[in-house]
Amino acid sequence: MAKTDDLEAVRAVATALGGFSPEEQERIIRWAREKLGLAPTPRITSETSAPHPSTMASPPQTSEPNAQPIAPGARDLKTFVTTKRPKSDVQFAATVAYFYRFEAPPEQRRNEIDKATLQDACRLAGRERLQNPLNTLNNAKNLGLLDSGSEAGKFAVNTVGENLVAMTLPTDSTAAAKPKKIKSVQRKNSKKN
Repeated sequence: MAKTDDLEAVRAVATALGGFSPEEQERIIRWAREKLGLAPTPRITSETSAPHPSTMASPPQTSEPNAQPIAPGARDLKTFVTTKRPKSDVQFAATVAYFYRFEAPPEQRRNEIDKATLQDACRLAGRERLQNPLNTLNNAKNLGLLDSGSEAGKFAVNTVGENLVAMTLPTDSTAAAKPKKIKSVQRKNSKKN
């Protein structure tokens, strides 16, 4: 592919992202940076957007070097899991990894989780404890939702897992179930007649 000039590349990116919301644009750009192997950029919130360079404050310090500033309206783990309603243990593992990477308060942010973190997340979310949390993490990795971390037993959410949590969850199975019940009732009534 022939290299284009910078402005042409900017126009192509702007055109491609034009139909998405600002939140979706940020996520797409973050995924593109990840795909290209570029360093992550801090999230921009309405409080920090477009500051004058002379008045820019340094971003809040966190325990993780790549952790991003917290977004407004961030919540605790239980609220986040309740909102996302993961249907399986592997979805729960991806949700927990996503929460700790992107949604947790700055002092709790981490890029990787392990079996102790996942088991503690069960307690915090009011979910039944896992029989073998390491197996759950390995299953989530085998399904492509998590990647191996920096050391054995550590796992990080990847773009597939991010997409599941950010875009797919929650799935509203109640809406799909109601029409089926109505149809089955109608069939029973038609057999009686």
